[in-house]
Amino acid sequence: MPLTIEFEPPHESGPCQCCGGRTTSLTRFVYNDGDAHAIYYARFSDNHAERLVKAAVSIGEWGEGSRPDQRVAFALELRAGAANYEVHVCDADESPWQGEELLGRMLDRQQALEHPLIGEVFHITDHAVLDDQPLKAYLDAPA
Repeated sequence: MPLTIEFEPPHESGPCQCCGGRTTSLTRFVYNDGDAHAIYYARFSDNHAERLVKAAVSIGEWGEGSRPDQRVAFALELRAGAANYEVHVCDADESPWQGEELLGRMLDRQQALEHPLIGEVFHITDHAVLDDQPLKAYLDAPA
């Protein structure tokens, strides 16, 4: 069974600290073969000059009784490129969720790129940009 995503309703707030626009925050639960596998957060503003999504993916043990030290988190930026979607791995201090204990330890860019789960992170972001309608609509909107 492929990855499946549970979509919570988007949370809208504002104004964005840097652009004054409405900010949309997404919380998504990812399952692999029906088992809790990961969570991702995404945040974007409708008034930024560049259509950029800040995101964090946390992978590890999410079952009942699991602890944050059983998970690892990846700081990301998503954008639409000329031919496809682009994912940039960031340092932990560039993430709005750095220090969010629930996600587990957030890796810096070099640690993330060398981590054995980085391929799974990209697999999750591939699903996110195609299946997460608010995220896809934001990325696909004309600049």
